[in-house]
Amino acid sequence: MPGTLPLRRFDLVLCDIDGCLVSEGQHAFDLPSLAKVANHNALAMQRGDRPLVTLCTGRPLPFAEAVSRLIGNLHAPLVGEMGVWLYDPAANIAEMDPAITAEHRRAVRELAAWADLELGPAGVRQQPGKNASVTLWHADTAFLRSLTPRVEAACAKEGWSFRVSMTWFYINCDLTHISKGTGLDRLLKRTGLPRERLAGIGDTTSDKCIAERVGFFACPSNAQAAIKEHAHYISPHAEALGVVDILERLAV
Repeated sequence: MPGTLPLRRFDLVLCDIDGCLVSEGQHAFDLPSLAKVANHNALAMQRGDRPLVTLCTGRPLPFAEAVSRLIGNLHAPLVGEMGVWLYDPAANIAEMDPAITAEHRRAVRELAAWADLELGPAGVRQQPGKNASVTLWHADTAFLRSLTPRVEAACAKEGWSFRVSMTWFYINCDLTHISKGTGLDRLLKRTGLPRERLAGIGDTTSDKCIAERVGFFACPSNAQAAIKEHAHYISPHAEALGVVDILERLAV
């Protein structure tokens, strides 16, 4: 009907996984809170009075797909592996960014082999399931952080074009031209939604690209101080409970 206002202010919520929907550490899922997110998504589809929650994460795509199903997002595209993948759950189609060439994937394999040979003996492990990036982990986070310059030096020496960054517990090595931002640009092109119809939730500086592409950005209480500076709202609650609190504010 002409002139009728939309039932909801936002159509999509772009939400990170680690530190938002699930713990950064090795803790069990907060199933009661995730069930509330799933109920939110069910009402979003049934009533159209609240935005559908989808994902933008650095996690491997299989994990992202599982979390997407858990929170009841079976319709909206999601970004996985820090922009490497755009996954459409409705069509069950995963598309790697076409800007990733065979040469880029060769560099990924070479970096992974170098890390296994040079860092593996010290107990550094690689997160499985990555296709066009390398993620490193060690039980001693301070020790792992000390290895960042060594990884950067190896990339520079070998001519591997990677962005090396430290998260709460991991070293992420991502192709320099691929990021959550490039993944989100593909998602936004697919959906055709403008910035003012989008909301976002994140907890680390890697989620700044979400904040830059949405009309409303929020953080759970456990978020890094640097990303909180970009938030319109900071929940008093941490992780999934914080996400539920944020979603309640977005529902009509």
